Amino acid sequence: MTPVLLSLAALLAASAWTAPTAGAAPSVTVPSGWEKVDADARKAPLAAGDGVSAQAEEPELLAVQSLVNDRFVATEKSYPAPNTGVLRARSDAYSGSWEGFAFEWDEATATYALKSLANNRYVAVEKNYTGNAQNVLRARSTSVGGWERFALYYNETEDRYAFQSTLNGLFVTMENSYTGSLQYALRARSTDIGGWEQFALWGI
Repeated sequence: MTPVLLSLAALLAASAWTAPTAGAAPSVTVPSGWEKVDADARKAPLAAGDGVSAQAEEPELLAVQSLVNDRFVATEKSYPAPNTGVLRARSDAYSGSWEGFAFEWDEATATYALKSLANNRYVAVEKNYTGNAQNVLRARSTSVGGWERFALYYNETEDRYAFQSTLNGLFVTMENSYTGSLQYALRARSTDIGGWEQFALWGI
């Protein structure tokens, strides 16, 4: 695997971020040093140096690693309903499709859809779930809509990434303190980018 790199030309100033207009938008804070990846990112593929054409239309195949517990995000495709396909940072290493995702760029919305290589389903934010599972990320969709779109933020100094759901405007958190089947689950529930919201991306 290779670490993912972005050129400065592929970044948009974080101050240009605007909250979603639908409903009561949360008050989101983008810390200094974090910038939203803009449309120019497609001119310099995320997995730079992998021999990928600058004009490639194919999605980048990436593994996502939580920087809190250093574990890779896996799709729990064998979980029973309603949690089938939940994303959890629980793997010690990238070992195959369960830890792989296709990042599909959408020019019109300047967002990414994440398709799990484990079950070929798109990752959705489960807004209608309740309790500790509300806004959990789950690879369960066969097509892409508002629930399956994410803005990507990058911190060049720290070389790390953060995901923001376009559904609720919140950043994705790795639930490090959870126990049971949702331990280390990913949820779109944070208004800020702290340690639990930071990830490394690796080309696969």
